[in-house]
Amino acid sequence: MTEERLQVLLAEDDRAVRESLARAMTLEGYDVDAVNDGAAALERLRDGSGNGALPDIVILDVSMPAVDGLTVCRVLRSEGSRLPILMLTARTEPSDRIAGLDAGADDYVLKPFDLGELFARLRALVRRTTTEIEEPGGAEPLVLDDLVIEPAGRRVRRGSRELDLSKTEFDLLELLVRNAGIVLDHSTIYERIWNYDFGPDSKNLAVYIGYLRRKTEDEGGSRLIHTVRGVGYSARVEQ
Repeated sequence: MTEERLQVLLAEDDRAVRESLARAMTLEGYDVDAVNDGAAALERLRDGSGNGALPDIVILDVSMPAVDGLTVCRVLRSEGSRLPILMLTARTEPSDRIAGLDAGADDYVLKPFDLGELFARLRALVRRTTTEIEEPGGAEPLVLDDLVIEPAGRRVRRGSRELDLSKTEFDLLELLVRNAGIVLDHSTIYERIWNYDFGPDSKNLAVYIGYLRRKTEDEGGSRLIHTVRGVGYSARVEQ
């Protein structure tokens, strides 16, 4: 019995990049549905690809005509989609990469990219999704002060207020609260959440910590996620 091939939706307006990447991914074992702009990507995501199947993972170029990758990402997240999204961008400024994460992307790769790194990032996203399905964690709620996490329903409340978290935000908050009082270093968090250590210069983790702090501390909530300089982060109640 052969292993089922993963379905990938690739949206990239540069024909040469789109065709070469689709060819390489097909050889790597993926089924690829390639489109040339964000509008076509949204149509595929709502109606299914040529074989009627919805993708397992989405790759979006940031700069596309008609509808760009950031807009596609925002639309999907606003509709409640939890599909893993990888962004491709030629923009090298940290603010540009942060915009992709802010839109709800799970990861990004800078152009020009190494195929080996791209495939590693894809495998990491797939592992995260598979682990979530096969090992959803304990059904008992996690509680830290007035913060309550329901792993089975993937819901989070602080007091009477329900928090709207992306998949990555939820996974990161759950990891920190499950290990409340323990300082988790950057490498451990990267491996557990992204299954890939982006190295000391990466801003991914700091960006997501910022998101979680804004959402958990909204309306005057006390700080629950603390920075331990030079080491990592810890979830604990302020004394």
